[in-house]
Amino acid sequence: MTLVRTRAATLLMLCALALAACDGDSASDGATATATSTAAASTARATSSSFAQAIRDVVGRVRPAVVQITNEQGQRGLFGGGEAIPAGVGSGVIYDAEGRILTNNHVVEGAQRLLVTLPDGRSFTATLLGTDPVTDLAVLQVQGDDLPRASLAEDGSVEAGDWVVAIGNALALEGGPTVTTGVVSALGRAIQAPAAGQSGGGYLLDLVQTDAAINPGNSGGPLLNLAGEVVGINTVVAGEAEGIGFAISTATIRRIARQLVEDGRAVHPYVGIRYVPLNAATAAELGTDVREGIAVGDVAQDSPAARAGLQARDIIVAVDGRDLTGESDFARAIEEGQPGDVLTFTVRRGGDEQEIRIELGEAPS
Repeated sequence: MTLVRTRAATLLMLCALALAACDGDSASDGATATATSTAAASTARATSSSFAQAIRDVVGRVRPAVVQITNEQGQRGLFGGGEAIPAGVGSGVIYDAEGRILTNNHVVEGAQRLLVTLPDGRSFTATLLGTDPVTDLAVLQVQGDDLPRASLAEDGSVEAGDWVVAIGNALALEGGPTVTTGVVSALGRAIQAPAAGQSGGGYLLDLVQTDAAINPGNSGGPLLNLAGEVVGINTVVAGEAEGIGFAISTATIRRIARQLVEDGRAVHPYVGIRYVPLNAATAAELGTDVREGIAVGDVAQDSPAARAGLQARDIIVAVDGRDLTGESDFARAIEEGQPGDVLTFTVRRGGDEQEIRIELGEAPS
């Protein structure tokens, strides 16, 4: 009996020791988990604080250079007189020491007078240096002392997923420019925009897509990276969709702004056709089995296309060997060229395929 009791007592002691060890491990695991959770929360707070500070830094640095542009147009009075009254308000950003301002063509279009107001309260009558409906860009200039300015980011420096900040005069609210944030959703977008003009085929090209809110009045304002550099000029939102806005890329800005400052206009290549993307309905109307390309609606008289022999109802399926698989491909192919370049168009006419060489002209102003 004594041996049995001794063995039982020993067994109970071992079990107690095992349970104690388990409790110790559990307590240790709990402490470790708590410490890990606390560290993660601390890191999250630090990251959030750092991100918020980065946004504040961008706003503090660039907001002073974001201007409100009031488009004043003439209106005839009751007794034959007239005056310039505000017809619309947009945004712009001062981008160099000469007081030059980037904005949208549609912000300044039709203006009799352009009034530029800085966040510090100063107002100037601006000089319009040039406009380009094809890219929806315009450049203004004001004369003043100690003008704030923003700088352009390097071409190709922005990537999908990068955080961006949009600043502009949304709804022309009192108190100066407002701020929204988001990410770069995509690069190299193309959207239909009738104001883009014939040479671009009615497309705005090489756009930066963002989900940062862009509201009426934001047009012409900057889209910025977290270094406070301009990565785009906000231009348009996608219809009724939410979180889909577009900005003109710095590559386009540099190319076009330079021409507007030097010449007052931008040069674009020109073919001289009106066209529609080929779809099932258009293919059926033309009696063709081709499903990709563009269908020529009409050809402008004495245009490069007319001189080369392109005809209405022709179907262009490739340019310089590049198949036209998307509806903006043709506009891209033309806009990448220069007046004087010769491009080879692969054309389906009736049941035959032929190649037509066209020397690009210069788009009429």
